Amino acid sequence: MPQVKIIAKNFMDMVASLPAMKLDKLYDNAFICEAPFSDTNGLPLNSIRSGVLPREPMPSTITVRLPSLEDLEAYAAEQWELRPSGKDNKLQLFNDENIPTRPSESELMDTNAQLWYIIREYITNSEERGVDTADLISFLLELSFHVTGEAYNMNTLTDIQRNVIKDLADLGLVKLQQGRKESWFIPTKLATNLSISLSDLSSRKQIITFLQQNAHPRVAERIPSVPENVTDQIRLWESDMNRVEMTPASLFDEFPSRDVFEAACDFAREYGGVLWEDSKKMRLVVKAEILGQIREFLRR
Repeated sequence: MPQVKIIAKNFMDMVASLPAMKLDKLYDNAFICEAPFSDTNGLPLNSIRSGVLPREPMPSTITVRLPSLEDLEAYAAEQWELRPSGKDNKLQLFNDENIPTRPSESELMDTNAQLWYIIREYITNSEERGVDTADLISFLLELSFHVTGEAYNMNTLTDIQRNVIKDLADLGLVKLQQGRKESWFIPTKLATNLSISLSDLSSRKQIITFLQQNAHPRVAERIPSVPENVTDQIRLWESDMNRVEMTPASLFDEFPSRDVFEAACDFAREYGGVLWEDSKKMRLVVKAEILGQIREFLRR
């Protein structure tokens, strides 16, 4: 089975690019189905109604001094500022030179947008590290349903999930705490806001958010702080930029029989590689990333 390589502008594009078998695996996770029903603050709207709860927090019988919410926020901010880049990260998790690794490299992006780019790269390279893509996405979204500042036992995690938690600690998404016998992870706001960061963060929203956050005090008092004619121009600019999306692809149009054509379509569809098909003329356009696999399939 080929490795899953995901390059997507937003979370929905990422999920849509997964093979069918990965999507089926995702739907087995209750938190994946809960995420679309979260409100804009990342708060689950139907967790109580459905009876789905995240992992059990640390029992009240265990006396461990936990950081205050203020201390936790300061910790998250410090870790975020010092987050590893592709060059100085020993674990080689974020090795794409195009993703933002320092605030100065992404001034127009708010924290959620920066977090999306980093988590996207982390998910993209998961299979290369021996981590199933669907399992990783499920765990990240599950983490967003935890409570900021609560402590959760590391023993409830699998070995792979423990490694993920340690990676997320480098980014400030969780704080690790060691007790006498047990170890715990404490989610910060960065973790519980993951469901927001994985939403569609367009360039237009990033630029307008930047303008709002950096407006002159006199301008900031106005409602709206960014004039409508400015936001309209930014929206038109974004629409013009996104009119056409280029995707590397390959065309197959000389199939020996309809059976072979339909089998090739099914194969490409299983791996999420179909871009266009014409059943009448037996023509098929697939993503370039599965070209080698479909050629081998046709040879067989």
